[in-house]
Amino acid sequence: MGTKQEVIKALYARCQASNDFVFDNNLVKEVCRELSFGNPFDVTKIDNSALLPEELQAEDVFIVPLGTPRGSRAAQHQFVRGISEGYHQFEAVPDSALVTWPYRRSILNNINTSESNILSMAYNQRIIHDFLYEDLAASPKVYGSHRTQTALSYYLGGAEIRAHRVQGEIDFTAEHLGRVTIFEAKNGEPPDFNGLQLFNPYRYYRNVAEANGIAMQSVQCCYLLRQGHRLRLYLYSFDDPERPGSLRLERNAEYNLVLR
Repeated sequence: MGTKQEVIKALYARCQASNDFVFDNNLVKEVCRELSFGNPFDVTKIDNSALLPEELQAEDVFIVPLGTPRGSRAAQHQFVRGISEGYHQFEAVPDSALVTWPYRRSILNNINTSESNILSMAYNQRIIHDFLYEDLAASPKVYGSHRTQTALSYYLGGAEIRAHRVQGEIDFTAEHLGRVTIFEAKNGEPPDFNGLQLFNPYRYYRNVAEANGIAMQSVQCCYLLRQGHRLRLYLYSFDDPERPGSLRLERNAEYNLVLR
């Protein structure tokens, strides 16, 4: 059985041979068949840069989604340079932001390890309220996981990227007094994350607001990591709506949950 990294390397070799670094899901499926890799839909999903083949890391190359062009059923992707612009390292949490958080465990808190469960626990225990609003009595409106689709263009690694009908999934959204916060959640403590996980939903909400005349005070993004009873939250803004690499940390914190 082939591995995901072997499939990625084979795709990159074919793109190098043709000097065309845009490829589609038809080619992904073909290479997966040749290498006996059983999950072609997972090949281009690389959540952190450590999962990239060493050969691509050495050439500073990674994959971005281009969506599905009109008249086609096959989503496209592109190899681009600039890993440091495409992936963002998690910042260290300062000692002043380490919080001991007493709580009473719900019977459903750890029923599974899904992103939905992580976010539900953080919301129900008022950790999100404390981190975002510094107000446990705040009453933000919340919206569950949903899929999005949007067209956008942006600059990455010195190149302009034009994406068509890019699909994505937003784990959770909170809105309070015109402030919209998009959430991405993961288990574990990876060293970095794919900035497009936040940038594409961010641009989606901006596009929707502009198209419908919706006044939003701000659109920010929050990344939440869970490791055991420890939750880390990172609040980010984009300084330039056309550059994923302009991601800037507003603040972060670590909550250690201690049973009452």
